[in-house]
Amino acid sequence: MHYTILLAEDDENIVDVCRRYLEREGYEVLIARDGMEAMDTWKKKKPDAVILDIMMPYKSGLDIAEEIRFDDDIPVMLLTALGQEKDRLFGLSIGVDDYITKPFSPRELVLRLKNVLRRYDRPAKQKSKHVSFADVTIDYSRRLVTKGGKPVEMTAKEFDLLWFFIEHEAQVFSRSQLLEKIWGYEYEGDTNTVNVHIRKLREKIEEEPAHPQFIHTVWGIGYKFEGRDSYEA
Repeated sequence: MHYTILLAEDDENIVDVCRRYLEREGYEVLIARDGMEAMDTWKKKKPDAVILDIMMPYKSGLDIAEEIRFDDDIPVMLLTALGQEKDRLFGLSIGVDDYITKPFSPRELVLRLKNVLRRYDRPAKQKSKHVSFADVTIDYSRRLVTKGGKPVEMTAKEFDLLWFFIEHEAQVFSRSQLLEKIWGYEYEGDTNTVNVHIRKLREKIEEEPAHPQFIHTVWGIGYKFEGRDSYEA
């Protein structure tokens, strides 16, 4: 499948090397050298995935990632410098799919991009599924969640986490397992990003978030989902 990738990076050496490796894999590569150009290219060209340097002139990669997540459901990866853990955690909390710490191997960038794209290219059969529980319905093909007939706004990662729970009903997962399953790599550090996503999901789908009916805490282990009414292919 042909993919168009937006690479937003102001370091010419990184741009040149990454573009060569990405094009060698058959990707069409769009280049933006500052944040405003990245936003303009994303809106006009609608790429299949975006790779963003956090520190760019005029507009940061984090700000761009957040805006993309409000309007689009495409893979978003961040390029970060050492010591930017706070930015990295914020990126994960808004639904960024992966991050790479500089300096990095362009081969690693390509492999991580392939993994992210693979997670988005799920089989058509899976994408046709519908789920309902209580007054909540989920249409996977449209990535749409409604509660009481009204749309529920969710980030890409919130939706992915909820869908993962539903597909593995009653199974208990630790925070580290959820990070690996949803974010697609083993995360070394604070697992608080999972707690944040769980809290937000409960606020959006539970009648009483403090006393959840569906997303349960299993003390000392992690979380599980229970309570599905129907599941249709």
